[in-house]
Amino acid sequence: MPIDFLRTARRRAAAARRRLARVPAPAFLAAASALALLAGTPAQAQTSERTLANGMKVLVLEDHRAPTVAHMVWYRAGSIDEVNGKTGVAHVLEHMMFKGTRSLAAGEFSKRVAAMGGRENAFTSRDYTGYFQQIHRDRLPDVMGLEAERMANLLLSREEFDKEIRVVMEERRWRTEDRAQSLVIEQLMATAFTASPVRAPVVGWMSDLESMSVDDAREWYERWYTPSNALLVVAGDVEPAKVFALAESTYGKIPARALPPRKPQSEPAQRGVRRVWVKAPAENPYVVLGFRAPTLRDVDKDTDAYALEILSAILSLDENGRLTREVVRGQRIANRADAGYDMTSRGPALFMMSGVPADGKTTDDVERALREQVRRIAAEGVREDELRRVKTQYVAGEVYKRDSIFAQAMEAAGLEIVGLSHRDEDRILEKVRAVTSAQVQDVARRWFDEDALTVATLLPQPITQRPAGPAPALRH
Repeated sequence: MPIDFLRTARRRAAAARRRLARVPAPAFLAAASALALLAGTPAQAQTSERTLANGMKVLVLEDHRAPTVAHMVWYRAGSIDEVNGKTGVAHVLEHMMFKGTRSLAAGEFSKRVAAMGGRENAFTSRDYTGYFQQIHRDRLPDVMGLEAERMANLLLSREEFDKEIRVVMEERRWRTEDRAQSLVIEQLMATAFTASPVRAPVVGWMSDLESMSVDDAREWYERWYTPSNALLVVAGDVEPAKVFALAESTYGKIPARALPPRKPQSEPAQRGVRRVWVKAPAENPYVVLGFRAPTLRDVDKDTDAYALEILSAILSLDENGRLTREVVRGQRIANRADAGYDMTSRGPALFMMSGVPADGKTTDDVERALREQVRRIAAEGVREDELRRVKTQYVAGEVYKRDSIFAQAMEAAGLEIVGLSHRDEDRILEKVRAVTSAQVQDVARRWFDEDALTVATLLPQPITQRPAGPAPALRH
């Protein structure tokens, strides 16, 4: 599955919180005291914004700690915008964006960035497609010119497409079809949702990739890759006025095209538990539970999203989370147990819990144990000391994340692209800080009934070796 770099940044933040949890008590208390002294959110880069005449929004995060810059262009076009028969086209076009323009030969974009001493990559998710470069501040005009060139003048040749679509198909095999747990997640999404395009994998179904043509990629490019559907974020050692002037001289010259209307594709109500079993080569069984959950649309009103975020942290923030403490170490029902929830997305979301049974236990045992942890919170609530510890670690993760200009840029762009604002970041963190035990108990009662549940279970099959060979040259 293509990597979503925003979620990767969040996982790194969670890892930072886990490191904090392992700090000896006096040091941990000192960190908590330091955080408590912060009246607002931890300091971050100063942000300026402007919208160009062609509709392209520009964010500048000014941070002069090092002479480096992160330059990103995000398009509000991901797999959620695809239609049946053309799944995976957003990700395929991402690959094709490196295959040449009117003034750049295939592969020349990456070679030029490397020659500058920079690094670059791209990422596709359900919500967006993004491209970034990290370079010395003096090379910002160069990468802005390069990125503007492929926004306006991409060339899509049949020859390059025919080569690259094979790379994408191999990526699907390597990341999904050869990985049993990835197949389980894929089938969970396809079962949990019926109308929303989130039911399809970001990489696409193999049959769609096999029938895809260069014309499909070209149509996607012409439909969505227009300035008014793009967000430019520049973070680092820059002056906003100069960045805005550069943006005007590069991206500002690109004419805007009208965007097509987006159909709502609203998900109908679920009317009972859904179950799916997946047979795949694997050593151990595995079970994933997905509960329909709300996402953040209104920062002030949608308080359930914040409480679910904290519930997820209580269950699975670190090795002291309830799933590991109770289900893995205490009851020894699972060898591994996790929970996860992402409160920001353009489409519907799931609150997920998963586990691998311990020796002598079954996936049914794991499912019951995972659900029992939520039932206990629904019945008993959460102790104040546990809630305080989890929220302190959550805030600490934000402190660590904001130490990186790249992570700050990712977070700001991620909020903008799902329809929120970069200005909401501090308010969201304050809302999370304000979550009470009663709110956590309330969402545990209301969002985890049978009618909201989909369960996907892996039935392990004998492992047979694929022909040996190198992993595909993946961009992600």
